[in-house]
Amino acid sequence: SSVRGSGEWGEVHREDLSVDAMDVSGGQQVDVVQDVQKFRLDLEGQPYVETETAVAAEELDPNRCESCYGAETDNRKCCNTCEDVRNAYRDRGWGLESLAAIDQCKREGVVGRLNASKEMCRVKGNLKVSKVTGNFHISPGKSFQHNHAHVHDLKFLSEFPINLTHTINRLAYGEFVPTQVNPLDNHTFVATELNTMRQYYTQVVPMRYQKLNSEVVLSNQYSVTYHSKTIDLAKASRGEQSGLPGMFISYDISPLMVEVSEHRRSFTHFLTGVCAIVGGVFTVAGIIDSMVYNSYRAFQKKLQLGKVN
Repeated sequence: SSVRGSGEWGEVHREDLSVDAMDVSGGQQVDVVQDVQKFRLDLEGQPYVETETAVAAEELDPNRCESCYGAETDNRKCCNTCEDVRNAYRDRGWGLESLAAIDQCKREGVVGRLNASKEMCRVKGNLKVSKVTGNFHISPGKSFQHNHAHVHDLKFLSEFPINLTHTINRLAYGEFVPTQVNPLDNHTFVATELNTMRQYYTQVVPMRYQKLNSEVVLSNQYSVTYHSKTIDLAKASRGEQSGLPGMFISYDISPLMVEVSEHRRSFTHFLTGVCAIVGGVFTVAGIIDSMVYNSYRAFQKKLQLGKVN
């Protein structure tokens, strides 16, 4: 089954969001990039124009080998970018305490970008998921697998908490169906606190839609409930609170199926309707005429008897 959607996130850089999916059968999709696009926007929703100044790539020695800050391995001796350092720490299963202490991150303007929070992110794309109960989520921090566990690198959130206000422009399970209205389309959530977890619980019902030309579209419709809470990262790290900041959409597949078909009224049906309308008009006109006539007759009779002053 395919999940299609698009939406905007407030004050989040596109590189700081991960799209992940998992289900009860054990299937996992970590940091999905195929068929998923992320766009940088300014706070007005327009394409972001880079204003930060960073050291140009051509000014750097292409043969340099910069430090991984203790996370070097046999396969990774050098970390020439901020992302290289973060990946090296993830490979080790370590948390990166402060990006401000990493020269590569300061050079690339990552620290200033996180601190300024002057941009949004639009996420758009499709996810292929199995037809079993599961969830997918969009969360800050790069996701990865460590000791068979699904982990997000959230260390930077302790320095730079994120406003997770978001708008879901469209969320659909399956193919497009004419006239179908999805309950989460154009839905906006305004986070009143930082590092918020927003959970949506959707009940998905398979649908068979037959068009006038007998073409059949297999899709789904759904209902939704939602809940939100604020995540205390300190408590979460100690296991005192479950969850992490982000938008989580859980789905449960119904065993029932809805069938919808298009029908066009025949000409005889149209003709019958026209005749019914014409007949109704004549009937009402006759009733009104009879009421007016009888009232006039009664008035004339009273006038003849001298009962009208």
